Amino acid sequence: MMREYHVSMQGCDRAEGTKENPFRTISKAAEAARPGDHVIVHEGEYREWVRPQHGGTSTVSRIVYEAAPGEHVVIKGSEQIRNWEPVEGTVWKTVLPNSFFGDYNPYKEVLSGDWLLYPVAYPVHSGEVYLNGKSFYEAESLEAVKNPVMRTEGENPPWTKHKEPLLHPEDSLFQWYTCSDDEVTEIYANFHGKNPNEELTEINVRKYCFYPDKTGRNYITVRGFEMAQAATTWAPPTADQPGLLGCNWSKGWIIENNRIHDSKCSGISIGKEASTGHNLCTETHRKPGYQYQMEAVFRAKQIGWSKETIGSHVIRNNVIYDCGQNGIVGHMGCIFSEIHDNHIYNIGVKHEYFGHEIAGIKLHAAIDVQIIHNNIHNCTLGTWLDWQAQGTRVSRNLYYANDRDLMIEVTHGPYIFDNNIFASDYNFDNIAQGGLYLNNLCCGTMRREPVLDRSTPYHFPHTTDVAGTALVYSGDDRIYQNIFLGGAPAYTEQSLTGTHDYNGRPTSLEEYIQKVVSLGNGDHDQFDMVQQPVYINGNAYLKGADAFDREKDNYISGMDPKITIVTKEGKTYLSMYVEKEMLEIPTEIYSTEKLGSPRITEALYENPDETPITFDKDYFNNRRGERPVPGPFEKLVPGENTFLVWEE
Repeated sequence: MMREYHVSMQGCDRAEGTKENPFRTISKAAEAARPGDHVIVHEGEYREWVRPQHGGTSTVSRIVYEAAPGEHVVIKGSEQIRNWEPVEGTVWKTVLPNSFFGDYNPYKEVLSGDWLLYPVAYPVHSGEVYLNGKSFYEAESLEAVKNPVMRTEGENPPWTKHKEPLLHPEDSLFQWYTCSDDEVTEIYANFHGKNPNEELTEINVRKYCFYPDKTGRNYITVRGFEMAQAATTWAPPTADQPGLLGCNWSKGWIIENNRIHDSKCSGISIGKEASTGHNLCTETHRKPGYQYQMEAVFRAKQIGWSKETIGSHVIRNNVIYDCGQNGIVGHMGCIFSEIHDNHIYNIGVKHEYFGHEIAGIKLHAAIDVQIIHNNIHNCTLGTWLDWQAQGTRVSRNLYYANDRDLMIEVTHGPYIFDNNIFASDYNFDNIAQGGLYLNNLCCGTMRREPVLDRSTPYHFPHTTDVAGTALVYSGDDRIYQNIFLGGAPAYTEQSLTGTHDYNGRPTSLEEYIQKVVSLGNGDHDQFDMVQQPVYINGNAYLKGADAFDREKDNYISGMDPKITIVTKEGKTYLSMYVEKEMLEIPTEIYSTEKLGSPRITEALYENPDETPITFDKDYFNNRRGERPVPGPFEKLVPGENTFLVWEE
């Protein structure tokens, strides 16, 4: 029989947990809750690590944790510190016994692991200092705290050949430094005239806010909380992937209507666990990270990685911001999940550290993951789909003001990008093959490259079973009815706008095969010498964007559509100017049947449940006509257009 447990700041953990006699901590309720039970948490600030001890048994027998309706519930990984002592000027210090931190001291825990690159001159710890909710920057020395220098930019991937400006450089003057011995931990901070004992001054002390300490805690719902200030660690795909909130290698979680912020590294984790490998490249230097990542896939299969046991999470209607590494992260544990209607922003923008695993959403092996209608902006990278993004669909998302909007890497398709708004100066890196790009608005540059030094897995459709491995030759893409703009700054030597980099390629699988056969008898070397086909038609090229030379139907114009995105009172509007002739391109409704399959995987562009897709809806889910309008908006008209593209 379902039980209802209540938690209140006025409760007692020796009570029965009823509404009349509630528990004091969520952790106590997490010990008691069994399949079918509800944990209702009442107004207040709970400083604890909630570790669900049990999970549900099915979608209809879950354990639900939720904030009481209309009540503001906060779970924090931090503690308030009130024993600050003045040092000199505006610098103060606190001295804490190491026992204060228990078995995890974030001020001794240095961020490290595979693909973490900078800084190298001094350590960055998982700890943070907060003044009235605002996080400080860690300094390399006490002298730097006393005489802070404003930081104005941070590292970016080497191929971008530019540093990224800090979003709020003035915040970098608020700096802290730590040192410790076997007995105590000292923390120094520059409060710039504030008395930290009279303000809300906090330091994070717990690695998690809500995270099972054991795997396999399935079918849990987490709803309606604010969670913040966790001392999470670096989360690469070859290690344990902790998050401020996460499911720790489980199945069937629903994470909805939460506000997640100020995680040192990752906000929400739906990723892998440690037993399949934990920073082995960094620890041993025996093999490259790429090789350990490949091994992690096969190790995961050995411990039961499958649709029946892992993944199928739903992450919806959350607000996620001010996290150092990721808003959402996951390798393999993310399979068959849905991520929709989330607002994700300010991810990686402090630039305290840099590595190749930073994005608003960073997923590896995102098999059949559906990323639908999210607002992702002011991130170092909006979304990064890395390795085995087979069956993944990215649809109806709003990307703007990111350093880069999206990256797809070393996957063989099929994957689908449709009806998205890519409004940043740098739209995407296509380091993959076998993708469908349909009815997107692309306002910036892109980069397309092969990967001929990393053979990566592909799968039998809609399963985790590995069908083979292959190199990424680039191409085999379907690019239909998009709007491409030129004129954006080029950050890489490979930057381009439009589709002209595909010039000269075959336009059908039959033509490609003929070219291969014409080389005579041979093996893989024949395929290395022939560029993969591309399928391109019905696109609009504006403001100097260049078209594929074999495209039959398109529209090319030097006109600037003057696209702007403005947010007012929680509403985001996009405006653009349209020429009548652009609306007259010969177009069509595409479907699974018309799109065929990628050369390598031979899988279909279809739904995760194997049903066909007819792409007859636009960004707003409006029905499209028989000759759909290019780009994400079916109701474009000649002249000025303004659309409400996001509302809180």
